[in-house]
Formats: sequence, C-alpha cells, structure tokens
Amino acid sequence: MTIHIGAKPGEIADTVLLPGDPLRAKWAAETFLQSPKCINEVRGMLGYTGTWKGNPVTIHGSGMGMPSLSIYVNELIKDFDVKTLVRIGSAGGMSSKVKLRDVVIAMTSSTLSTPSLGMFKEINYAPCADYDLLSAAVAAAQHLKIRTHVGGIYSSDVFYDERPDLTEQLARHGILAVEMETAELYNLAARYGRRALSVCTISDHLITNETMESEERERSFGDMVEIALTAAFS
Repeated sequence: MTIHIGAKPGEIADTVLLPGDPLRAKWAAETFLQSPKCINEVRGMLGYTGTWKGNPVTIHGSGMGMPSLSIYVNELIKDFDVKTLVRIGSAGGMSSKVKLRDVVIAMTSSTLSTPSLGMFKEINYAPCADYDLLSAAVAAAQHLKIRTHVGGIYSSDVFYDERPDLTEQLARHGILAVEMETAELYNLAARYGRRALSVCTISDHLITNETMESEERERSFGDMVEIALTAAFS
C-alpha cells in the first residue's frame, strides 16, 4: 500500500496497462480480464487485477498528464516492482496519414517538458519504447488486421494548446499524434530498467477537426487493449 495506491502486497501484477481514465480501466478490466478484482479506489483512481489467457494483469488508471502518471508509475515500480507498463489511451491525430480510429504505437515521444526535466538539466533526453514490446505490438496489430502507424508522438503539458506554429512544425517533422503522458512513462521506464510502450487510439484530429462519439470510442479502444495485451505476453 502506498500514498496513492491502496493495493495490498501481491495484488498488482508484473504487467500493468495504464489508461488515463479510471472508468476506462474499469471497462477494460471487465471486458478483457477474467475474474477482475478492484484493488485500488484511492482518490477515485480505479485499478483492477485479473488474468488474460492465464496471465496476471493489472489495469490501473494514471490520470491526465505527465505529473499524474509519474506518481502512479513511480509507486507501481518502486513499491510494487512492476516490470512491464503499457499506456493505452486516446490521442489526437497530427498527420494526414493518420485517420480516426487508427492505432498509433509510439517509438518515441517529443515534449516541451516533463517532470524529469530538472534531472536532465541541459540535456534533451530522447526516451523511447522497449523494442521487444514495440515489435510484438506491431506484429499483433498486423495479425488482427488493425490499421496501425508506428513512429514519434508528442506529449503535451496542456490540453487546450494555443501553439499552431508548434503543431505545424511537429507535423512537418513526422509526428503522428499528440497526447499527454507517454514521454514521462518512457523516462521512468528507462530510469528503472523496466519495459514500457504506448499504444493509442486516434479519437480526434487536429487537422480535420473530426472527433469520435463516445460509443464509437469504446468500440475502437478495444483494438488497442487487445494489441497491448498480446504484445505484453508475446
């Protein structure tokens, strides 16, 4: 048990999927896991542990933004010794190649700042995904025939951004999508020698201004959960 996670020793699996929304954690656990048990409700951040094809899995909310994710990932690693962490979340498309409902698997994540910025000081550290997880996720997406893109994404500090110039330059340099958590997840995984990956569904688009309805989001988000689970145990 930690300040933010009320789970008892042994209640969190070595593999954790991290949606930002705690209710999405509940939905994913009830949809994909066998015998899911709620192991955390502190501050309303729900976490569940069950099994997927016989493998223990925890699905735990991480909140919105890198500071929130940093709290949960630090505690999951340092107090519960989690080995594999996979973000499953929504993202906004930043490339004309990317369409609504597509899945983006993040090789790297660019950012203006993260909670780790003070540690790196003048170094522009470039965090990246675990290669084995990345390659397994790509293979899983191909097998499931899910339209998928692999490349760099952007982790933003703000949701309501007012930097069209930055969006333009990121898109010009091949960034596929924007979200708010991945860069710090990859920083922490590198720091503590853990495996991490970010698998995101495009729920809206910065170029076309398209957006998915809530029911459509739920159906489409199932694809990334299946990719994440398959990759984690390949």
